[in-house]
Amino acid sequence: MTTVPTDHTDPVNARILAVSEDLVAGFQRHPFQVIAEKSGVELGEVLERIRAMTDAGTIRRTRQTMLATKLAHGALCAWKVDADKLDATFDWMFREDPFSGHVVTRSTDREISGSEYKLWTTLKVPQGESLEEHGEVLKRLTGARDFLLMPAKGIFALGVGHVRRKTMEPGARSPEPAVMTTTRTVELEPLEWDVLLALKEELALDEINENPWLGRARIAGVDLEEFCRIAEQLDAKKVIGRFSTFLEHVKPTRSGERVTRFNALFHWKVPEGMQQRAGSEVGRHPIMTHCYWREGGPQFGGVNIMGVVHGTEKERVLAHKAAIDAHLADCDIPLEYTNVFWGGRSEIKPSEISPTIYREFHQKWTGKSNVL
Repeated sequence: MTTVPTDHTDPVNARILAVSEDLVAGFQRHPFQVIAEKSGVELGEVLERIRAMTDAGTIRRTRQTMLATKLAHGALCAWKVDADKLDATFDWMFREDPFSGHVVTRSTDREISGSEYKLWTTLKVPQGESLEEHGEVLKRLTGARDFLLMPAKGIFALGVGHVRRKTMEPGARSPEPAVMTTTRTVELEPLEWDVLLALKEELALDEINENPWLGRARIAGVDLEEFCRIAEQLDAKKVIGRFSTFLEHVKPTRSGERVTRFNALFHWKVPEGMQQRAGSEVGRHPIMTHCYWREGGPQFGGVNIMGVVHGTEKERVLAHKAAIDAHLADCDIPLEYTNVFWGGRSEIKPSEISPTIYREFHQKWTGKSNVL
């Protein structure tokens, strides 16, 4: 019996993943067919390989992403936590709070502005709810000493394609600056919410097939054609992200391989009024998986542009940053402050945006504190 290769370095898998990680934009009625066409690998083999990589843990989830910044209020949240409670707070945020997505410990190479904030999360709350209120509840429950919310004012890059980024050279950039997208929320009709909530959940192994939306249409209570029509309507409203296979990029796979070893959050402070231009110049570097205009305030040296780069070698990651710094200088954009926060422990789950689940969460934890 032939064993299907499951490592991300296998040549056929690499061709598939170079597309499936972040190059299938918007809603697609037949997303795996798009992956097959773009990768040049037959559909049957694409499905077999993705199922095998999922079963082996190389792919941790396959799902239709949402542009949650258009559907919910969101922010990057830095937490000041006592050292002896850092791991317990990390675990609780990941396991118990559906509205905390990425949960990462971060450190700096030297003591510098903001280095006492060791825990970082992404936080989303449904439209009409308060990020500050939810943060205060999490602070009460975990005993965290402080937190800082940094909502995005603009987005310049958002797409995690580790396989295709492995060979990018420092300084590589697109011909034009990145276009900034906003985080203005969009209101949806009840049926649109039904379709969206059914659409966004990760695919089970048996849903990795030629027609993955058939079962989701049943969940939403509509036929397949209506489901796809509403999904395309949501896409037109700019609330649909990419269809993506997410690699296990922090922990080693069964074979012991790692997709990345270093996760660097870059901080830049540029002069007031230059944030959009600077973000567009940083975001045109395709090595950036994320790039945002966020105001860090005095706790973080007045930083206003943040972005993430992953890599297998620390020096290579720093070479990418040096190339971006040099490009900003060439563009006459002064750097008033810069720093790197290195990722440690990391867990990632899709942030919940359901108002019902939000209410249930707060009812469950009402009146409780210091639960760790």
